[in-house]
Amino acid sequence: MIQSKRLVFNEIDDSDFDEVAIIMRDEGVQRVWEHYFSDDDVKEWIEDRKRGYKNNGADYFLAINKHTQEVVGQIGLLKENIAGEEVWGIGYILKSRYYGNGYAAEGAMAMADYAFDTLKVPKVICDIRPMNKSSIEVAKRIGMVETGIFVKEYGDKKMPHLIFELYNK
Repeated sequence: MIQSKRLVFNEIDDSDFDEVAIIMRDEGVQRVWEHYFSDDDVKEWIEDRKRGYKNNGADYFLAINKHTQEVVGQIGLLKENIAGEEVWGIGYILKSRYYGNGYAAEGAMAMADYAFDTLKVPKVICDIRPMNKSSIEVAKRIGMVETGIFVKEYGDKKMPHLIFELYNK
């Protein structure tokens, strides 16, 4: 199990539908993803996470405050394909009421540590929409450096993402 000082990370399953829906329907998530997550979308999101655990051993996890047991968001380590290169990416999606508490940086660092120490990968990336300034600050806070841009296709949209990298020392 991956943990940090204040957070524990649990695999997401069908029983987490309500918590995942709250996170994915947050106004900030809708702005960045340019999409409202319907019930079917949330169910598919959960199925994608379960496939990630099965195929890669990791994916987005529920990030739970150890002391209050409250779900603060989803933070994870995901296998991604960026411009033909398979890489491990760190993702973080918090409930807006937990913004500014350092949970995203703490969780992202826990995922990087796991990737480097356990999976022995040479680098991790974050791919972030340019307008998502707070996520960019999180990537920089954990030592990531911007290295390029990549256009992701999501549905029928082409969405530019900045690429940030952190190398294993």
